[in-house]
Amino acid sequence: MLFRITNPEPYGYGFLILIIHFIFLQLPNKLINNLDYACVKCILCVYLCMQKQVSNKEIEALKAIRSYLMKYGKMPSVRELMKELHYKSPRSASVVMQGLIDKGILKKKTDGSTQLIEYEIDGFVDAPQEQTVKVPLLGTVTCGIPILSEENIEAELAVSTKVAKQPGTYYLLRTQGDSMNQKGIHDGDLVLVKHQNSAEDGDMVVALIDDEVTVKELRINDDNVVLLPRSSNNIHMPIILSKDFVVQGVVVSVIPM
Repeated sequence: MLFRITNPEPYGYGFLILIIHFIFLQLPNKLINNLDYACVKCILCVYLCMQKQVSNKEIEALKAIRSYLMKYGKMPSVRELMKELHYKSPRSASVVMQGLIDKGILKKKTDGSTQLIEYEIDGFVDAPQEQTVKVPLLGTVTCGIPILSEENIEAELAVSTKVAKQPGTYYLLRTQGDSMNQKGIHDGDLVLVKHQNSAEDGDMVVALIDDEVTVKELRINDDNVVLLPRSSNNIHMPIILSKDFVVQGVVVSVIPM
């Protein structure tokens, strides 16, 4: 009896170990005694790891994708990746992206765009053995849907639990402009946000107003709430909102870029 699993990725280790267990149940006891079950599982694990081997081209593509994410806060399109890698045609970039999708490193979203499943971000992970948690990096946030909906997520990055303290749900945003430069948040920086719908007076909060996400200092008054800019640029003005305003999270850390 010969089993061949051409694509183990969708099933995972547990499913394949179950298959091995089933096969062992079908074998005569005498034959089982001559086999090392743990050894077979070890061989299987090595095989699956080999299926995940990333080529040099894919490593270069990952570096380019990461760099693009850190610079623009969104995943590159096929043509944008082609330019980043200096390829002559978009097909070459498409092939390498598909390879990363097949290996489970990238993921196709429902809208047809891609998402980076996991990547460590410099400054948020001090050592390889440090405990981390996956944190989504948000791109363009769409009004009318929850802020952490898949449509808004560009990538999932590994962040140290020393920063993203548990329990809690976090996300990353790239800031634009200089409205909070006096608080150390500059244009293009990444902010780590704890997702919650309440905040204290003086917290730096994320607000979704009309079609824009903004980071401001929250001030709570008797009749209203005020989102204050903290900027050396006098062009930025306070935003006055009603008391039923709901925040989208509180900024807990900043990564200068």
